Amino acid sequence: MNTQDIPRARVSEDDWLAAAYEVLTESGVEAVKVMPLAKRLGVSRTSFYWHFKDREALLEAMIRRWEDKNTGNLVARTEAYAESIAEALFNLFDCWIDPGLFDARLDLAIRNWARNDTSLQARLDRADTRREQAVTAMFTRFGYAADDALIRARTMIYTQIGYISMQVRESTEYRISLMPGWVKVFSGLPPSKRDLDRFLSRHA
Repeated sequence: MNTQDIPRARVSEDDWLAAAYEVLTESGVEAVKVMPLAKRLGVSRTSFYWHFKDREALLEAMIRRWEDKNTGNLVARTEAYAESIAEALFNLFDCWIDPGLFDARLDLAIRNWARNDTSLQARLDRADTRREQAVTAMFTRFGYAADDALIRARTMIYTQIGYISMQVRESTEYRISLMPGWVKVFSGLPPSKRDLDRFLSRHA
């Protein structure tokens, strides 16, 4: 079959983004090129241009997806309803359990890419600032002084970046088992049984 004749609908924009994601997270941004992606998808190079103007447009779409998913969801979880700081932290910890909320592989790939891309580094810096502000606001909402809230927020964010950078591998069950301890470390208070039960009930 001549891949030049494959209909546009055969491969969607999401297919191209999924293929680019796999290459980016496996091999870095330098490996994200149109022709290898087309071969990976089994279509012609020209089908790429039904969806994207050029490679830069594809890369921009991937960055926007990272911003919306990772930073957007993290901020949303800090703003979710909570009766206590422990419950608020458990809401945020959902990001470290559910890859549908936060993609650690993509976060690492973006951070590695930004080392050699000053414009992306600026966007990463803005994203990190937005995350820090959101987590700080979460602590202040529960009565922590501004300086204390900032330090706790940074401690938590830097810990998570360390997890991502070191590519720590833990089972979901083991990670969940550690989370009451993380709540105490980050907040200074142990979670109540009610807080813990509500958290565990959505991850049963």
